[in-house]
Amino acid sequence: MSVHADVARRRIEELLRQHEKQIIRRWGQLSSASSEELTELYQALLTALEQGKSDFADLRGLLAELSRSQARAGFAPSDTARAVFGLKEALYEIVEAENDGQGAEAARGFIWFSRLIDDLGLFTFETYSSTREKIILEQAEQLLELSTPVVKLWEGIVAVPLVGTLDSARTQVVMEKLLQTLVDTGAEHAVIDITGVPAVDTQVAQHLLKTVVAARLMGAECVISGIRPQIAHTIVTLGIEFGDIVTKASLADALSHAFHRAGIQVSGGRGTRVSIRAEQA
Repeated sequence: MSVHADVARRRIEELLRQHEKQIIRRWGQLSSASSEELTELYQALLTALEQGKSDFADLRGLLAELSRSQARAGFAPSDTARAVFGLKEALYEIVEAENDGQGAEAARGFIWFSRLIDDLGLFTFETYSSTREKIILEQAEQLLELSTPVVKLWEGIVAVPLVGTLDSARTQVVMEKLLQTLVDTGAEHAVIDITGVPAVDTQVAQHLLKTVVAARLMGAECVISGIRPQIAHTIVTLGIEFGDIVTKASLADALSHAFHRAGIQVSGGRGTRVSIRAEQA
C-alpha cells in the first residue's frame, strides 16, 4: 500500500471511530438488520482495520451468519445486500461533510472503503444464494418423504401408494422407506400401487423392478397394482418384461392376492359383514 493510500485508509478509520454512533444509527435506517447485529458487524470491522487485517475473516463470518438467518427468515437478496451497502452510504454522508482540510484524504479513503464494502456485499449475496439453494433442497427432500408413504395394510402386509412421476431420486427414497418398513414390521408381502403414476415408460419400469428386487432380497414378495389398460398397452408396446413379478389391475386385487399368499381367507358377500381369518394348517 502506498503512503497516500495508507494515509487515506487511516483517515477512514478515524472517521469510523469518531462518528461511530451517528454512522450506526444511519446504517440502521438503511438496512433491515437489527441494531445489535449492526453494532457487532461495526466492531468487527474496526477491529480488523486496527489490526491491519486484509481478509476480514471475523467480519465475513458474521456476515455469513446474517445472510443465512435472513435467507431462512424469508428476506429478499436485496434486503441482505442493503444491510452491507448501507454502511457505505452512511459513511459517505460523513465524508461529504468533511471541511477540516482532510477532505481529499477522506475521499481517497472512501474509494478504498467502497471497494471493500462491494466485495463484502458480493460475499453476502453468494452466501445468501447458497443458503437459499440448501433450503430449497431440504424442502424438496421433505416433500419427497411426505409424498412416498409406506402404509401397513394388514399384519405382514404393507403398501406403497405412488403418486406422480417416479424418477431416480424418488426411487431411492421409496426403496429405503420400504426396506426399513419391512425390517421394522417383519412384513413378508408388499404392494406397490402405481394407480397415481401418470405414465409408465422404460425408465419407470426399471425403477419399479429395482424396488421389487431390493424387497425380495429382504424376503418380501411384491405385487404391483394399478396396471390400467393404457399402462398395460404401453408396457406391451415397449416390450417391457416384468418376469415373474405379479401385477394386478387394482389395489383391491393386489390385496386379495397378498391375503391369499399370506394364508388369510376372506369371506362374505354384498350386504354381509366381511370376516377375515387365518386358514388352518
